[in-house]
Amino acid sequence: MEPETIVCLVWLGLLLGCAAGEALTVGLTSIWCAAGALAGLICALAGGPLWLQVALFVVVAVLCLRAVRPLAKRHLNSRVVATNADRVIGARAQVSEDIQNVQGRGAVKIGGVTWSARSEDGADIPAGTAVRVLRIEGVKVFVAPVEAAPEQEPSEALTKGNL
Repeated sequence: MEPETIVCLVWLGLLLGCAAGEALTVGLTSIWCAAGALAGLICALAGGPLWLQVALFVVVAVLCLRAVRPLAKRHLNSRVVATNADRVIGARAQVSEDIQNVQGRGAVKIGGVTWSARSEDGADIPAGTAVRVLRIEGVKVFVAPVEAAPEQEPSEALTKGNL
């Protein structure tokens, strides 16, 4: 077999391998290399030198990645659903079940919805106490009694990474 034929088979194998990898992952991970391999294969079939084939592979793969990936990611990630949990931060709530961090008990009602709750400083908070939500961890809200809770806007809590 001639060296030119071997080089064409290598480009074809790379092209098919990258295309198969993309078909398996469907995450825009190797399609860029497949496009570069196609450019290298076309250059090899046209009789171009190996350095030009490799250069075309790299240039086409990088250009495709930089040009198309941001657009594709925007459209692929369009199914993100906001939970509105950030609206809870800074809200006033009513303790509906005594909050006892040591026993891992406690609940508050926020806008008619019951949340598991813990006190921010670890102190017990009796049922009926008005509290302010300071942060959320998983499915629990961390609260402090209204007189002890710092006034915090929801946007401040988000920028401080409390979600």
